[in-house]
Amino acid sequence: MQALPWPMGVSPRAVLKMPVSIPQEEDPMFRLLAVASVAVFVLLCRQARAEECQDIMPVWSGHPVGFCLLTHGSRQFVAFYDADRQMTLGVRTRDSSDWQFARLPEKLGWDSHNYVTMAIDRGGFLHVSGNMHGDPLVYFRSRKPFDIHSMERIPAMVGERESRLTYPVFMEGPGNELIFTYRDGGSGKGDQIYNVYDVSRKRWRRLLDTPLTSGEGKMNAYFHGPKRGPDGFYHLAWVWRDTGDCSTNHDLSYARSRDLVHWETSSGKPLKLPITLATADVIDPVPPGGGIINGNTIIGFDSRGRVVVSYHKYDDQGRTQLYNARLEDGGWKIYRTSDWDYRWAFSGGGSIGWHILFGPVTAKGRRLTQSWRHVKHGSGTWILDEATLRPTGLLSAPAAESLSGGSELPFEGAVKHSAPDSGRSGIPGVRYELRWQTLGANRDRPREGPLPPPSMLRICRTGPC
Repeated sequence: MQALPWPMGVSPRAVLKMPVSIPQEEDPMFRLLAVASVAVFVLLCRQARAEECQDIMPVWSGHPVGFCLLTHGSRQFVAFYDADRQMTLGVRTRDSSDWQFARLPEKLGWDSHNYVTMAIDRGGFLHVSGNMHGDPLVYFRSRKPFDIHSMERIPAMVGERESRLTYPVFMEGPGNELIFTYRDGGSGKGDQIYNVYDVSRKRWRRLLDTPLTSGEGKMNAYFHGPKRGPDGFYHLAWVWRDTGDCSTNHDLSYARSRDLVHWETSSGKPLKLPITLATADVIDPVPPGGGIINGNTIIGFDSRGRVVVSYHKYDDQGRTQLYNARLEDGGWKIYRTSDWDYRWAFSGGGSIGWHILFGPVTAKGRRLTQSWRHVKHGSGTWILDEATLRPTGLLSAPAAESLSGGSELPFEGAVKHSAPDSGRSGIPGVRYELRWQTLGANRDRPREGPLPPPSMLRICRTGPC
């Protein structure tokens, strides 16, 4: 259906709030048609998706690094690196244009791994971590609830295995407790650590007595999840990697847990911690050099709540294809979903540019969909057959914009980025996200020559008009 044009300067939401005046002397049929027209308009408007964006602050654009958005009740918090690469926090009352900012004593270098993340505990205290890639712990906590101006550096959480941290993640446990997980060690040699926070004592302790996974000094695991599914389990998928060379990823693996403490295989067999390659539930034994990469393994669910792990690897002709592995009766079954005529031959260390990206398999009623972006074929969203996980149609057609195209920055090669809301808006059907632009990844090395000007960090609200 083609959208009707809106009057300039009038949003769909504003139209809904306008009073409808119907002259009392009008013909009854006219009144009936007028009321019916308003009803149809309201119905169409509720089905449509309106978008509103607001500028926050100019930010660093010389290379990509992750930012964070967190909605908590009526407040929205952002964490990012400003135009001078300084770690910065912002807060506003939701949908207000009045932002407050506070800078933290952390400055970004050239490493695209050094994203910033945050969480709020049950007492309302803000926790922030980031700017780490094999570095000592960087962690701040507010002295007052919801107060970005009272952040203080906390030098240690537990005090052990906190000198070489990477990939900090805050998450909510099954009892709404705050959990913090990270990799201790380096690429090809690292273990995954889990801590849990005691709100009343304002202290961290180990959630697990041992690491969740161990590469036994030979490799390390790169995770997606834990992600809570409709079955109540936390689902976790990962690849193992032998060295700093990203081509050495291998063996797509899986585990699940109801409490994040006791873990098991897909068949329900208990796993002794730490999980190693020898004890892991391997979904697909992709060998090193087989075309699988960390950061592109994603967990979704079909209409029956069955877990589906999406990833890519090389097919028999050496081309990169998207595969979906589903847990069915009898174990994992692997489906090839794409038919691309392209080989993404990645290798080496440092942050690289992404040639292929995709979303999880997602169920809306009985219909399955999966979004994708491809450096050669553009982007789109497939409708998937439930039985075969093969595309049967397109919910949205491939777009001309590629992974590296389309930019407001006056520099060639600028890339658009977004960060979803890690909190809850509390408004049905409403979604918030951050958007900004940078140059692409440069394998974590400084750039030579002129750098682009700062780009504008924006917050965008999408929802019923």
